[in-house]
Amino acid sequence: MRFLKQWSHVQLASVCTKIGSGATPRGGDSVYVDIGTALIRSQNVYNGKFSESGLAHITETHAEQLSGVAVESRDVLLNITGDSVARCCQVPDSLLPARVNQHVAIIRPDQSQLLPEFLCYYFVSPLMQKYLLSRAGSGGTRNALTKAMIESLEAPCPDLDTQQHIVDLLKSYDDLIENNHRRIQLLEQSARLLYKEWFVSLRFPGHEHVKITNGVPEGWERKTLGGLCEEIRESVSPDLVEPDTPYIGLEHIPRRSIALNEWGTADQVTSSKHRFREGEILFGKIRPYFHKVGIAFVDGVASSDAIVIRPFRDELRVFVLMTVSSDGFVAVTAQTMKEGSKMPRADWKQMQQYVVPLPPEGVLVVFNSIIDPILQQLKTLSFENRNLSKARDILLPRLMSGEVVV
Repeated sequence: MRFLKQWSHVQLASVCTKIGSGATPRGGDSVYVDIGTALIRSQNVYNGKFSESGLAHITETHAEQLSGVAVESRDVLLNITGDSVARCCQVPDSLLPARVNQHVAIIRPDQSQLLPEFLCYYFVSPLMQKYLLSRAGSGGTRNALTKAMIESLEAPCPDLDTQQHIVDLLKSYDDLIENNHRRIQLLEQSARLLYKEWFVSLRFPGHEHVKITNGVPEGWERKTLGGLCEEIRESVSPDLVEPDTPYIGLEHIPRRSIALNEWGTADQVTSSKHRFREGEILFGKIRPYFHKVGIAFVDGVASSDAIVIRPFRDELRVFVLMTVSSDGFVAVTAQTMKEGSKMPRADWKQMQQYVVPLPPEGVLVVFNSIIDPILQQLKTLSFENRNLSKARDILLPRLMSGEVVV
C-alpha cells in the first residue's frame, strides 16, 4: 500500500538483500550462557529503541549453527509474531555479532537505494504501525507478519539526500532522548550504590563510632517492611476514569529502573484497575525476578498485576523505595512467590515480613537530602524525554508525508 503519493515507492523484495526470521538453538533457553553471542528476541525490540533487558547469549558453537541469521550493522529488525508484533528497531553495533530468534525478522535494504534508518523510521510511523498491525491480525488467531507480507510491503523511496536529511532531523531527537536515558541510568546507579553502602554494608556516616550488635547498629531498629508501608488496593472501574488518565501496566515498567517514565492512557483499560498517587511505588508482582519496581511521577491507575505500595510517612518514602527495589529484596520476594496456575506471583503477605534495619531520624534525614534531589532529576528527565518523543512523533509523519520539506 502506498501512503505517500508524492514520492516513488519500491517493493521491499526488490530492494532488500535479506528478509527473513531467525531461529532458536536446539535446547531453547537451556543453552543460554552469561557471555557469548547475543541472541535477540522480540522482548528486545521496541519501536525505535533496542532494549538490552533480558538479552540472551549463546555459545560460539550455537552461533555458528545460526550463521544464516546473523545480524549485520544497520540491519532493521521487525517483530513478526505475538503481542509485540510490528515493533521495529536497529541494533547498536556494540552488541554485534548477534543472531535473532524465530519471532524477529531481519530486513537488510540495499543502501544504494534505501537507507536502513529511513526504512526503520517509516516502519515506526503511526500510519505504518496501524497498517502493519492490521495485516498481522488478518491471517488467523495469532498476530503474525509472514515473509511474503514483508516482501510485498512498499516503502517510499525519495533520493538518498532527502532520506538522509529526514534521518538526521529525527535522529537529533533520538540522540537527546538517549543522552537523557544515560543520565537516568547514572543517577539511579548512584542512588543504589548509596543505599547499599549505608544500609547493606552499614558504612553510613559515623559508622566507625557505632557498635554493631546482631547485625544492627546501636540506635537503629529492626522493622518489618509491613511496619513502614502498606499495600493499597483502591480499585476503580474503567468507566469512572477519565480517558487521558495515565495508565501503567507491567509493559510500561522497565526492569531494574526506579523511574516509571512510561505510561499509556486509561482509554486502553477494559477492566478494574488500582489507583495510585504520585510518589507511590509500583512493584510488578508477575515473575518478581524480572525486577520491575519503580516510583510513580504522576497520579494514575495501574494494572492489577502491580502492587501499589504507600509508605506510612513521607520521610520513609525514599528508604522504602530503595529497599523494595534492591537486589536483596527482589531476590527474597522471588524465593517466596506464589506458584500460580500460569505464572508465579509476588506475595504481599510474605513481602511485608521482610526485616530491614531502620536508621534513626538523623541518618534518614541526611539520606533523604541526597536521594530526593536525584528523584527530582529523574522526574525532570523523564518528562523531558516524553516531550521530546511527542515532538519527534508529531514531526515524523509530517516528514514522511512531505508536509514538512527538508
